[in-house]
Amino acid sequence: MSFKHLIGTLALGAAIAFPAMAENDPAVETRQGQFKLFIHNFGVMGAMAQGRIDYDAEMAQTAADNLFHVTRHDQSRLWPEGTDSMSIDGTRARPAIWDNLDDFAAKFGALQDATEALQGAAGDGLEAMQAAFGRTAGACQACHEVYREEAS
Repeated sequence: MSFKHLIGTLALGAAIAFPAMAENDPAVETRQGQFKLFIHNFGVMGAMAQGRIDYDAEMAQTAADNLFHVTRHDQSRLWPEGTDSMSIDGTRARPAIWDNLDDFAAKFGALQDATEALQGAAGDGLEAMQAAFGRTAGACQACHEVYREEAS
């Protein structure tokens, strides 16, 4: 998958990701809020990476710092059983998450590692930010391919 295709896929997903809060479950609302923060910050760097807005080192660094901190939020209470797409409306979390928690956690760990690298590179120029952003986007996509339902 090309870098531009990956960015386009993530942007499309961001535009349609959260149609409704899942039956007012606080854990689901919180995790969806966390993903909205991912999207908000990813959007800034994605627009820079695609050349839709000029690269701004300070803005890229702030977005990367935000992503780093959001990925450090404790996940332990955000994924209770019974909050998957087969159990409640308004979530795209596949039931496979709860069947493969170790793999899901490993993929989230890879995202944390990628955001740490992104945080270290975001303010170092467009090319450095693009490379680290691409790795971070890849970490997101690796999880989405297995554990997120397609938008309807």
